[in-house]
Order: sequence, then C-alpha cells, then structure tokens
Amino acid sequence: MAGYASSFFDRKCLTCGNTPDLPVGDRHRGHAKKLGKGFARSGRKDCALKRCGLHKQFRRRRVNTSQRYVYLINNTTPVNSVFMTNEHSGDRLRRFMAEQGLTAKQVAETLEVSPQTLNNWFNRGLPARAIYQAALKLFVGQHWLTTGEPDPSGRSDPPVPPAADSNASLDGPFDVWDDDTPLENDEVYVPFLKEVELSAGSGRTVVEQSHKQRLRFGKMTLRRQNVQPSEAVCVTVSGNSMEPVLPNGSTVGVDQGSTSVIDGKMYALNHGGQLRVKILYRMPMGGLRLRSYNREEHPDEEYTAQQMMENELVVLGRVFWYSVLV
Repeated sequence: MAGYASSFFDRKCLTCGNTPDLPVGDRHRGHAKKLGKGFARSGRKDCALKRCGLHKQFRRRRVNTSQRYVYLINNTTPVNSVFMTNEHSGDRLRRFMAEQGLTAKQVAETLEVSPQTLNNWFNRGLPARAIYQAALKLFVGQHWLTTGEPDPSGRSDPPVPPAADSNASLDGPFDVWDDDTPLENDEVYVPFLKEVELSAGSGRTVVEQSHKQRLRFGKMTLRRQNVQPSEAVCVTVSGNSMEPVLPNGSTVGVDQGSTSVIDGKMYALNHGGQLRVKILYRMPMGGLRLRSYNREEHPDEEYTAQQMMENELVVLGRVFWYSVLV
C-alpha cells in the first residue's frame, strides 16, 4: 500500500480539496484506474489526475512491479517494462504455441524431442540449433524467436542454420604410388608382419617380417604418435572378432616400442605364432584379459602370467593407427 505524503500534511489538494491526512491511495484513487493492487479502492473521483495540484507536487514515484506495465503515480501513461520481464526464447515459443493452438505434445513430436526437453526449453530458453529447427518446422520467425523483435530486414527467407562444429580436417589428396615409386624425404617404409608356416608341415606358424609387403608412412605421422620409424610395423586383421571397428582385412600400425599395457588400448599379440589384435586389460600377478569388440561371438579371454608363458602369448606393441576400407 502507498504511504503517507508526510511532506504535504499541512496542505490540501489545489483542485479537489482532499484532506492531507488521508493516505495517498485514498486521496488519489480516482485520479488513475491503474495504480496497482496495493492501493485502496476508495476515494474521491471528482478530480482529474492532470489537474490535481497536490498530486503534481508529490514527486515520489511509486512503481507497481506486480503487473507487466509500470505506472508512475504522477503519470497515467503505462511504460512498457520489458526490462523487468526477462522474456526468453522459451517464453516466446510458448506464446507462439498458444496463438497457433499447438499442444506441447505436437511441438515435441514435430521437433523430435522429448516432452521433458521441451519443458526445459520453456524454462531456460532454446539453444541455437533448436531455434533453427523450430523456425524451420513450425514456421515461426527465427529472428523473433531469438530476440523478441521482428526481423529488421523484413525478409521471409528460410532460416539460416547455425554453424556446425567441425570434427574433421582435410589433409590433402591421395598420392598414387607403387613399389617402384621413390620415397620422399619425409617418408619411411613400414614393413608388415605375417604368419609363416613352418616347413615341418604340422600347421604351426611363426610371426615374421615380410620382405615384400610394406606401407609408406609420413615421418610427421609417426612423430605425432611418438613412434620411432624403426619400431613401426603393420599387421593385417583377419576374422570378425574386432568388428565393427576393425573389419576383416583391416590394416593396423603397431608401435613395437610400446609394450606396456594400458587398460582399454588395442595391442597386437603373437599368440603361439598367430597374429592377433585385441583390447587388453591388466590382471593381478601379471595376467592379461583379452577383449574383442564383437563380444557376443568372442567372449573375453583371461590368462595368468604362467598361462601366458605356456601359451607363448607375447605383446608385440600398441596399435597407433589403422585403416579400414568400407
């Protein structure tokens, strides 16, 4: 409720003659109909606000913040209080839905989001990409939804999508080469490892370097992975145990200088003369757990340190690069 105009208690209204010992709300209730809920609803109504001398001399301004508009006690013209409402894009989307008769369920389905996500937007505002999608699918102005103001250009062009975050870079075109193509100064040859069957005919194999099959690697690529060129080898993956990450026929680069196991990393193994690529996890007492990406068909394998020796299971190195043909 408005207080007393103590500085004017010794005077009367120059126009209506209201007594000065009444609250301001009682004396001037009739001067403006929108003084706010805090003012008394009684008082004289035979005085126009603009003619009331006492009202003009009462310089204290009272603001009713419970309404959307601000009314000054010495001014009957409402002042738009946008600066007090803090309206955001979520409020504007809700207002647009009400004007168009759209339900929250319809809007959530159109924008392909959950009702909870839509409710969060109502409370906190829409992110940039959601504003673009709403403008595109609901045919609401993107500029208005973002700022609350009409598009100053007056254009009705389709909304411009926000810039996407890049997750790739262009390294350059492919260079075609063969075994007769000389190496560049910034390139090295990396040999392949292969399984070689022993001449005894028992079917037993050993792992050796191939003297014919090799790949070219840029020295910069190896330096970025902290791989010494002399320690790099390549291995061809066979089977479906590492699908979908490494399909059959994929090629991996292996750093033979990095044999210390870090849980969750891929390593190449020599398992009794068989080349294998697996995800490794350390176990107590020096054991290892071998994991495949295709765990439904290839469950985990666990080996103690003693079993690793018995099965001739040796870690060849960490996988630092792989290539997949799709």
